Amino acid sequence: MDLFGFEIKRANNAVKPLPSFVADDRIDGSMVVEGGIQGSYLDLDGVVRNETELVNQYREMTLAQEIDQALDDIVNEAIVGEAGVKVVEINLENLKQPDRVKNIIRDEFQTILELYDFKHNGYDIFRRWYVDGRLPYHITVDPKDTKAGIKELRYIDSRKIRKVREIKKNKTENNVIVQEIKSEYYIYNEAGFIKTIPGIGRSGTASGIKIAKDSIIYCTSGLTNPDGDQTYSYLHKAIKPLNQLKSLEDSLVIYRISRAPERRIFYIDVGNLPKIKAEQYLRDIMTRFKNKVVYDSKTGQIRDDRKHMTMLEDFWLPRREGSRGTEISTLAGGQNLGQIEDVVYFQQNLFKSLNVPITRLLPETQFSVGRSAEISRDEIKFSKFIDRLRSRFSFIFTEALKVQLILKGTVTLEEWPEFATAITYDYGQDNYFAELKETEILRDRISMLRDLDDAVGKYYSISWVRKNVLRQSEEDIQDIDREIEEDKKKYGEPMEQQTPQPDQQPTAQPSEPPK
Repeated sequence: MDLFGFEIKRANNAVKPLPSFVADDRIDGSMVVEGGIQGSYLDLDGVVRNETELVNQYREMTLAQEIDQALDDIVNEAIVGEAGVKVVEINLENLKQPDRVKNIIRDEFQTILELYDFKHNGYDIFRRWYVDGRLPYHITVDPKDTKAGIKELRYIDSRKIRKVREIKKNKTENNVIVQEIKSEYYIYNEAGFIKTIPGIGRSGTASGIKIAKDSIIYCTSGLTNPDGDQTYSYLHKAIKPLNQLKSLEDSLVIYRISRAPERRIFYIDVGNLPKIKAEQYLRDIMTRFKNKVVYDSKTGQIRDDRKHMTMLEDFWLPRREGSRGTEISTLAGGQNLGQIEDVVYFQQNLFKSLNVPITRLLPETQFSVGRSAEISRDEIKFSKFIDRLRSRFSFIFTEALKVQLILKGTVTLEEWPEFATAITYDYGQDNYFAELKETEILRDRISMLRDLDDAVGKYYSISWVRKNVLRQSEEDIQDIDREIEEDKKKYGEPMEQQTPQPDQQPTAQPSEPPK
C-alpha cells in the first residue's frame, strides 16, 4: 500500500500488540474497515458527509452572540496570553532521565511551540479545536535529511481529512473471533467529502490521497456518538437549545410587530345592496378616505401611496340594514408584550449547555473579588472543565514532540511510552480564584501547624506533621531540607536562634579576684 508521507517503524524485535476479541476504543472517531477474502469496502458517503455537515453547523453556531461570548470566556481561561506569563511549559519532574536528556526535550519543545507559533496563534488554535471537535496538522520533514526533524506543521481543514482503520478478524481454535488492527491511515480530499465520492471500490480506496498515520497529528475532543464512528464537538449539546432560542425569539418579534400597534375598525352601512355591490361600495369608501403618506428615500419626496390593506392597517367591515349604522371603533394592541420569561428560560438552558457559569454570561452580574469560600460551585466546576480541556488539547504537543525526538534519535519508538506517561504540561494561570484557593489552604495549614507546636515530639513526630499537615511528599521534604542547609551555609543561623529571648537575662560573669 503506497502512502504519502513517512512512517515510523518499530524494530524487528519489538513486541507486537496481541489480538483481542474486544474492538479497539475509537475515541478519535476513525472509520473501521473490515477486511475479507474479496477485499474491503470503504463507505465515505454517509458517515463523512454527516460529520462534515456537523462541522459546518458548529461553525455557524459561533455567529450567535451567546455562543461567541461563551467561547471567548473558555478560550481566555484556557490560553493565557498576558504579558510576562508563559502560555505553556513542559514539566519533566516525573521523568526518570538524566538532566542532559531533559534539557534536550525542553529545547525540542520550544521548537514545537515555534513551529505552531503558539505564542501568537494559541488563542485561534484552541478555539478552532474546541469548535470543530478535531484539529489535524500535517507534519512535513525533509526525506533526504530526516534527522533534521520537523520542518513545518501545516493546518488541515477538518472537513477534508478522515482517519481510517483496517481490522482483520480471525477465528481461534475455540471458534472465538479475535480482532487485529491491520493498518491505519488517513484519506485527504481537497474538495471535501460533502458530495458522493466517485471511485469507491472493493480495494478499500476512495478518491483522495492516502496519508501515513505518522505524518498527521489528529487531536480530537474525545466525544463521539454511541457507535464511535463520529466525533462530536463540545458545542454539540448546545445545538437544540440554540435552535429553540432562535425560534422563540423570531416568533416573539413577529408577534410584537403584528400586535403592538392600535388599529381602527370601520363598520360601513351597506343597506340592502347585493353582496357584489356591497363589496364594491366598501372598496370605494376605503379608497376615498384612505390616503397613505409615504416617504421616498431615493428621491426625498413625500407622496400619497394607496395600496391594499395589510395586517398592520385598519379593518373595514360591512354592516347590513337593520343593525347599527356606520361606526368607527378601536382595536387595542397586544397586552403583556414586555414579558419574556420564556425567552430567559431558554437562554439559561443555552448557557448551561455551554459549560460556562451563568454569572459570567449575564451582563447585569458584576465581578467581585473575595474569599475562596464565597466562590460558587459553578466556578469550581468550570475550573475543572478547563483542566480537562487542557489535558486533552495537549495531545498536539505530545504527538509533535514524539515525532521530533524519534526523528532526531533522542528516543526510540519502543522507549516513547515511558516518556509520554511522565511528560506533563503547565499552562499559564490567570484565574484569581485558583490563586486565592491555594493561599487560603496554605494559611490553614500554617495555622494548624501552630496549634500542634506543643504536641510535636510528644504525640506527633516531625515527619508525620510534614506529611499529613503540610502535605509534603518525600521529594518535597528532601528538597526543602537541602535548601535549608544551603541557606544556613550562606546566611548563617536564623535570627530568632541567634538573639536571646526578652525573658532570658544573660548571666553575669564573676570578676576575678585581685592578685
